[in-house]
Amino acid sequence: MESVELLWTAAQMGASDLHLSAGAPPFVRVNGHLSPIELPPLTARDTERILRSLATEEQWRSFVQDGEIAFAYTLPDGSRFRCIAYRQQGRCAAAIRIIPGKIRGFKELGLPEVVKELARRRNGLVLVTGPAASGKTTTLAAMIDLVNSERTCLIITLEAPIEYIHKHKRGIVNQREVGEDTGSFAGGLRSAVRQDADVILVGKMQESDTVSAALGAAETGKLVLASYDITGAVQTIEDLIDMFPAHRHHQVLARLASVLQGIISQRLIPRVDGKGMVLAVEILVVTPAVRNLIREGKFQQIGSTMETGGRYGMQTMEASLKQLEDAGIICRHRISDP
Repeated sequence: MESVELLWTAAQMGASDLHLSAGAPPFVRVNGHLSPIELPPLTARDTERILRSLATEEQWRSFVQDGEIAFAYTLPDGSRFRCIAYRQQGRCAAAIRIIPGKIRGFKELGLPEVVKELARRRNGLVLVTGPAASGKTTTLAAMIDLVNSERTCLIITLEAPIEYIHKHKRGIVNQREVGEDTGSFAGGLRSAVRQDADVILVGKMQESDTVSAALGAAETGKLVLASYDITGAVQTIEDLIDMFPAHRHHQVLARLASVLQGIISQRLIPRVDGKGMVLAVEILVVTPAVRNLIREGKFQQIGSTMETGGRYGMQTMEASLKQLEDAGIICRHRISDP
């Protein structure tokens, strides 16, 4: 099967991911479950041929040199895929994410109205967190699309690779790929401030330099929307602080307290009827009281504030899961810990 046909087949099956590895048939992940496609096992030559047909010459050279690379691929019909190619036992392998053809709205995603309110903030830092494959990129795409539809502003995205393609609407959306259009997330953030961006999307925050640059951009009056790989609002704050040496914790807490607007922490849970996945969401809205708790490092009290902060749109992950279970949408006994 040719590479394009294989991608199209995975998309038609409703898969979220396609996995290629020599010695096994192609596998797809549908509704969170991995299963093989009824095809012969791939050879090492097959996997190399498929990946080489998807990558550009420059991307392939980078892969040969580094042993791994992330890039996006677009079919002639506009369907997009995020490909993570890597080597295992000296042979090519890949994890390919199928990117939905359109940017989905808040209601379709199951996001509460307060997420719209956070996207409409004029400045500060909003974090979307969760484990891998929890829909963070999709949520951020919906937030950017809302801003793009409602505000006359300049939006600059920093992604690796670019997944959803945004068209200019009321705003201008300039999408920059890290490694292609800019050298790093931190450098791209600092440049975006100089480039007069009103809104900046950070597709990944993994290093203290990127976190510091995001805080700096928010301090200059920009709205920064960022993705971070961890589960839980309180855990997010603790983990961000721990990126820095202990002698800087007080300073970073003060900076975070001054600019943080909210944290959306999410998980994708299999529906009990087998019809896909549903979003469970924890929301922290940063009120003056929460700012003081962050500044003072009283993280556990933030959890208690979320439990009682319903009037601000806050909710814990436990409350979200209970609501879904009470509605008969999920079964808690079938959920593995994040």
